[in-house]
Amino acid sequence: MDGFDTGRLIYLIILGLMVCTWFFAQNRLSTNKLLQQATVWGLIFLGVLAAYGLWDDIRQTVRPQQAVFAEQGKVVVPRSPDGHYHIAAEINGAPVNFVLDTGATMLVLTRRDATAAGLDPDRLNYIGRAMTANGEVRTAPVRLETLTLGPATDTNVPAVVNSGEMSQSLMGMTYLQRWGKIEIAGGELTLTR
Repeated sequence: MDGFDTGRLIYLIILGLMVCTWFFAQNRLSTNKLLQQATVWGLIFLGVLAAYGLWDDIRQTVRPQQAVFAEQGKVVVPRSPDGHYHIAAEINGAPVNFVLDTGATMLVLTRRDATAAGLDPDRLNYIGRAMTANGEVRTAPVRLETLTLGPATDTNVPAVVNSGEMSQSLMGMTYLQRWGKIEIAGGELTLTR
């Protein structure tokens, strides 16, 4: 620190001491209550500092992230608090979040994800039909130029775009069969090529 910074620091310390002295002098009759309040505020401050310092660990516990082991050809996806496996991938370079659905035959895209991947849902031909928990929906067959999941990039991937409302795209069995090994154990889904 140079002389200017040292002077400012000394000034701030003296000013802080003066404010504290005035505060204690004003509240000398209720010192017990003042110490209780100071302790509570100190604990709140320490709690905020601890939460800030541990935020990465807390976030990983609340919303675990998938891990990619490229050299081993693996993707490990932890089970989310909602009980599903949410998988982050890229379609034609656009990020898309899927829900693993072993009951779905195809890779099913929402209209929003299809648009992000460069497809125009309004120009697709919805000639297919699929039965869902909400009844029958119309689907449009498409071919995805690229689908990248962890270390693997597949080309010319068949998929369908759902004409109805979906909250998230589904990763079905036709794509999952491209992986050599699928294992669900200990709250984790492991895909290995």
